[in-house]
Amino acid sequence: MSRENRRRTAEARPPVAIAIDYLTQRRGAERVVLAMARAYPGAPIYTSVYEPELTYAEFRDLDIRVTPLNRFRLFRRNHRWALPLYAPVVSRTTIDADVVLAASSGWSHGFRSTGKMLVYCFSPAHWLYNGDFYLGEKPSVTARFAMAVLGSWLRRWDRRAAADATEYLAISTVVQSRIRREYGRSSRVVPAPIPAPVSQPEKAVPAAEQIPPGDPGFYLCVSSLLPYKHVGAVVETFAHLASRRLVVVGSGQLEHDLAKIATPNVTFVKDISDAELVRLYSNARALIAVAYEDYGLTPIEAAVAGTPSIVLRWGGYLDTMVEDVTATFVEEPTPAAIAEGITRFEARTWDADAIRDHAVAFSEATFIQTIQELVKDL
Repeated sequence: MSRENRRRTAEARPPVAIAIDYLTQRRGAERVVLAMARAYPGAPIYTSVYEPELTYAEFRDLDIRVTPLNRFRLFRRNHRWALPLYAPVVSRTTIDADVVLAASSGWSHGFRSTGKMLVYCFSPAHWLYNGDFYLGEKPSVTARFAMAVLGSWLRRWDRRAAADATEYLAISTVVQSRIRREYGRSSRVVPAPIPAPVSQPEKAVPAAEQIPPGDPGFYLCVSSLLPYKHVGAVVETFAHLASRRLVVVGSGQLEHDLAKIATPNVTFVKDISDAELVRLYSNARALIAVAYEDYGLTPIEAAVAGTPSIVLRWGGYLDTMVEDVTATFVEEPTPAAIAEGITRFEARTWDADAIRDHAVAFSEATFIQTIQELVKDL
């Protein structure tokens, strides 16, 4: 290549590109990528499939670049159906940038890069290394097929991709340990930021509107309704606490099963705006979060509102919560342990200002500054 061509290539090549597994959901990973996009305005975002209707509207204004899998509506509407295809397709996609900032929980660290690869790891793929725990007792047909037929090959692919990365960042200490165990790599812990508000269509949510402003009499659970989240244990707890109320915010495969076991003091809410969620955080007596979370963002979101939490003594909660200051810890995700935790919680007085002060350490500004310094070092 001539000197002139090299100069033109360098001019066209972005200093930073961002990658994420897929853009088909409204969850914490997508919010982290939006924070990365604010750190690097104009940076292209590479992903396997993108469905604008299913994720945050802010992505519509960004430079989203997809793989050939995006041609298939089935994969855009349910990314799990494409599971056997991600590895070969992602491996054939090259990102031309000085540094690729890959937000990964399974696939985006496998993109090829002409520059350096900085992986922000939410976790090595749960279903590859901890399938029984993560997928629950009744995994889907696609997941069972992938585990049985492709599991061994995909683990080799995944570890090769991890070995090729320049540097790893971990969202929490439990993920840091998992990166060391599965990939044999060291990593630095960089906590995810408190998400900035995102625009969502305002929808009528009568159930939430039944809760008067300023009423601190209800407990709150904000979670995807999936087996490993243990929302069922929370709902069962309140079957024996008739004098207390529970509001569950979320949707997922267990939606109908949980509705069947819920007692009249449990209210289910979904598809709400950020403003409505903030109102629930602010008015709740406490947030309850007892999933085996690698990070667990909802207790930090509650802390921003000065609301304490009842959390499982495990994983990311050990990084982000302070016992008897921001949270009461429970030892296991069972109705008996949760009920006992509620009793201990109610016996204490909580300082809302101290809880808010703790949340400051997880600001987006701190996250962006840390990421920018690390990218600059590369």
